[in-house]
Amino acid sequence: MGEWLSDRIEGYSQGMKQRLAFAAAFLHEPKVIILDEPTVGLDPKTSRKIKEILKEKSREGVTVFLSTHNLNVAEELSDRIAIIHRGKILGIGTVESFQASIQHEGSLEDLFLDIVEREETNSAKNKSNPQS
Repeated sequence: MGEWLSDRIEGYSQGMKQRLAFAAAFLHEPKVIILDEPTVGLDPKTSRKIKEILKEKSREGVTVFLSTHNLNVAEELSDRIAIIHRGKILGIGTVESFQASIQHEGSLEDLFLDIVEREETNSAKNKSNPQS
């Protein structure tokens, strides 16, 4: 980033702002890091490098809390996953534990869609059949 040191941050691209924020987050060697959509706006090469760094930090004992809509990134990086839909946690576990609990093989994206559909179906049933 040395060549851009004299530029104002507001003139940086989205990817450059992401890289700068990422560097600043790890500057003080935190034990816990919370990231929201860490690969948004990054080119594939930088995205891969960020994922490698996050895996390395996790192996070093840093807790990485990642919020993302990119379920491929979540599946690739996460040891444990929380599926959240409309502000409600529908499950916490590994991809394998979700597969076993709903007896469904597939990617995290497939599991997410299945779990959300089941929740919406159950919610609709509960609304149409209220208990007295």
